[in-house]
Amino acid sequence: MKRTTVLIVLLLPIMSFSQDLITNTINRNTTTLNGTWHYIIDPYETGYYNYRHEPYDKQTKSDNRAFYKNYHTDDKLELVEYDFDKSQTLLVPGDWNSQNEKLLYYEGTIWYKKSFDYKKSNPLNRLFLYFGAINYKAEVYLNGQKLGTHIGGFTPFNYEISSIVKPKNNYLVVKVDNKRTKEAIPTINTDWWNYGGITRDVKLIEEPQSFVQDYSIQLKKGSNTSISGFIKLNNVLKEEKVTISIPELKVQTTVLVKNDNKIGFEINTKGIHYWSPESPKLYAVNIKTDYQTLEDHIGFRTIEVKGPKILLNGKSVFLKGISIHEENPMRAARAFNDADALVLLNWAKELGCNYVRLAHYPHNEHIVRMADQLGMMVWEEIPVYWTIDFKNESALNNAKNQLTEAITRDKNRACIVIWSMANETPPSDARNKFLIDLVNHTKSFDNTRLISAALETHNKNGVNIVDDKMGEYLDIVAFNQYTGWYGGSLENAPNAKWDISYDKPVVISEFGGGALQGLHGTIKERWTEEYQEYLYQQNLRMIDKIPNISGISPWILVDFKSPKRLLPNIQDGWNRKGLISNNGIKKKAFYILQKYYKNKEHE
Repeated sequence: MKRTTVLIVLLLPIMSFSQDLITNTINRNTTTLNGTWHYIIDPYETGYYNYRHEPYDKQTKSDNRAFYKNYHTDDKLELVEYDFDKSQTLLVPGDWNSQNEKLLYYEGTIWYKKSFDYKKSNPLNRLFLYFGAINYKAEVYLNGQKLGTHIGGFTPFNYEISSIVKPKNNYLVVKVDNKRTKEAIPTINTDWWNYGGITRDVKLIEEPQSFVQDYSIQLKKGSNTSISGFIKLNNVLKEEKVTISIPELKVQTTVLVKNDNKIGFEINTKGIHYWSPESPKLYAVNIKTDYQTLEDHIGFRTIEVKGPKILLNGKSVFLKGISIHEENPMRAARAFNDADALVLLNWAKELGCNYVRLAHYPHNEHIVRMADQLGMMVWEEIPVYWTIDFKNESALNNAKNQLTEAITRDKNRACIVIWSMANETPPSDARNKFLIDLVNHTKSFDNTRLISAALETHNKNGVNIVDDKMGEYLDIVAFNQYTGWYGGSLENAPNAKWDISYDKPVVISEFGGGALQGLHGTIKERWTEEYQEYLYQQNLRMIDKIPNISGISPWILVDFKSPKRLLPNIQDGWNRKGLISNNGIKKKAFYILQKYYKNKEHE
């Protein structure tokens, strides 16, 4: 076994809103609760409020009218006005919009109920209920007891249910509310489909009394030989020994954990095969205690900026990207599994991408782990989108919490190279303070990745100006621009002049235009494949002349559903900016970008 130098550091406890999240649930002892769930549509929230609009779960006296009670009676005279077991069913994971045409545009409350039996493998073990994501606000009840409330549609959460679960006849009830509100993240106005429901995996996680809850194992910032991070145990009753090993690197070290604190460690090693798009090497990593062994597969790479360059493993890299929504276009539904992830990422690879922007929210864990395996760099962002209520303290805390949950889940994935704070937010003092708080918050959790945001530009005297003050706080200056679609001349695009205030890498986080697949005409006709093709040709010529250009992620890989896109016989509820149609057919512009990326390989 290779001798290693180990530095052990006692770290402060994690912030209260994230300390209970269990990571790497894919490789734990789990039981799925996916499948068929009964549901009740409740637009007036009759099952949550009494007739004075007081929540049942806040009242001292139990009331069987509350849906979370799942009340049944043999008394044929008693008034009971709901019955989950006689109600319709939905598949979980999944959105309700695509499963029932009557729910296509529904925004509001739907109650879900799942009955299950569960016997622990060891009576002393603990049991947790884990949700991959619920859009948007979830109130969770088990056997009539409230477990908690979660806000945010794209990040995971869990609850301990050890003292509540029974061997037989458990009933889990979840109130799901996807109404858009001004103070939410995202806010009322978005350009994507507001899929409601339990949209990601639901599982039971069985753990010993003391267990590995969370950990970070990555290359230390500024080093390509030092692996560092932390181990976080839950319910440390005495000093616990934890062994971290990477057998292929012949690395093994042991740390001692006390009192539920995080223990930091640092291991010096040599001979690492670095993760990259060309060679996405993942190492088996084992974390072992006296009670369990937890395995993960982790890649090691460095990502940094130097002046106008992005450096991956010390070498300059151009981000050949595409933006992606979390949607299966052929199903017209929220994507939620490995198969969905593989379809989207394989299209990106066929395009020639080495990088994808996961817009405009954290996508499911399947696609992030798949990107790790396929060697696809990832930009991950939270839905601080357009006109957030930047003066609202609760909105800021909500955004911070979503960042925390996303980073906690994905911090060990080598593919993620950029954490993004926002998309197209109008500059103001309040907005700047909001985003700077998010930047600092992100750095406090992870200083090994780059930070960016999709900014806006403005034009003065024919010059495109990038001078957003947020650029001072970002590693990469990224911005969206839509020359030829939302203004500007395509004919003159290659001659555009740019004034960028920062000597930093520049990434065009979005550009593009719409086309209906199969509609043909001339470059003078909007919505034709020829117009979109010409738009890509001219924009790419322009982009090559932008100072410090280090990458692009055009908008977007595939047509996606949006209630804002209403033009009959062209949009019909779809944003048509995809390079691939919602039927999976490639448009002409796909091949323009593919050729551009192919040529980049030889530069």
